Amino acid sequence: MMAAPFIIAVVDDDRRILESLGNLLESADYAVRLFSTATALLDSSCLAEIDCLITDIGLPAMDGVELARLAQVARPALPTILITGQFDTLDRLSAVGLGPYRLFKKPFDGQQVLTAISDVLHGARLRTPEG
Repeated sequence: MMAAPFIIAVVDDDRRILESLGNLLESADYAVRLFSTATALLDSSCLAEIDCLITDIGLPAMDGVELARLAQVARPALPTILITGQFDTLDRLSAVGLGPYRLFKKPFDGQQVLTAISDVLHGARLRTPEG
């Protein structure tokens, strides 16, 4: 019996990035949930079922850093990857520390993102009692 695919949630208000990441992840046999806002993810039931969160930092209303913090409160071991095109944001985040997050600058290399996802999922799986 094959294991169920990992479920990755992607949150980005740029439809092109959202669709591009969705296609990339599906091509790597991940199940994908796409959201254009942080509140759309939080209002859904997906947070409880996802294995990894990828979020843009520069989201409207609630930014990706706040989403990542809320996700970590709800799911402390949830692997989270932040993406941004705002380079001044990187300096601000470096000053306060990123915590357990991985960070990619747009434009990013899809293969590097897939490698990071694989790394965090294997790390997350190794920390579970049944892993």
